[in-house]
Amino acid sequence: MKMTDMNTSPAGAQAGRRFGDVILDLQNISLRFGGVKALTDISFNIREHEVRAIIGPNGAGKSSMLNVINGVYHPQEGKILFRGQERKKMEPHMAAQQGIARTFQNIALFKGMSVLDNIMTGRNLKMKSNIFQQALWIGPALREEIAHREKVEEIVDFLEIQHIRKTPVGALPYGLQKRVDLGRALAMEPQILLLDEPMAGMNVEEKQDMCRFILDISDQFGTTIVLIEHDMGVVMDISDRVVVLDYGKKIGDGTPDEVRNNQDVINAYLGSGH
Repeated sequence: MKMTDMNTSPAGAQAGRRFGDVILDLQNISLRFGGVKALTDISFNIREHEVRAIIGPNGAGKSSMLNVINGVYHPQEGKILFRGQERKKMEPHMAAQQGIARTFQNIALFKGMSVLDNIMTGRNLKMKSNIFQQALWIGPALREEIAHREKVEEIVDFLEIQHIRKTPVGALPYGLQKRVDLGRALAMEPQILLLDEPMAGMNVEEKQDMCRFILDISDQFGTTIVLIEHDMGVVMDISDRVVVLDYGKKIGDGTPDEVRNNQDVINAYLGSGH
């Protein structure tokens, strides 16, 4: 695993940060696919406003855990509490309605549409006008469209992509497509933002930009962020707490320094060189 020195937050992500109550509590989560155990008796929580990283070797169960959080997978055992209330069987659209947004490792943008229109799709759940009003683009639908586009323009400014706002996404380099993907998730105004390998395939400069945006999203919007990331330099630099998975089991949980010095984590993942 890479240990890139990003120099994003020299004082550490935890310095001066205040966290709220537990927003999501995962208790004794187990997930199986036939005879294959993807997750085994995993418990950890996520607090409001923190950056919470999930790390581990390939096949450790990280993406499976994100899929459990946003309702793609339903664990056979365990409970998930959202703001203290137990979530029963949750579907992805229900998770989105509760304020959980997600980006994916493999970008799934509409390549022929502009940056603005791609980010606009993230506002769908917030649109109240019916399909007839939207088709005619009159009255409430027109006012709603204007309000949503103003919000999208704010996100475009925040992500510093004004110069490509009308460019078809398919014509953009990979790093900018990842930024657009982040913008679409932000358009949902999520309480919890799930980021699946947001730095994958990026060069050092692009990673620095993405780190800065992630920290700004947390600090300025108060969004709770859960991320999977393989670059340990990034994880240790921007995360407030880290949970470590290995073969579907939890082997570590704590601050970056606590995880870095956990012998089980060193043996299974980081290696003695780190």
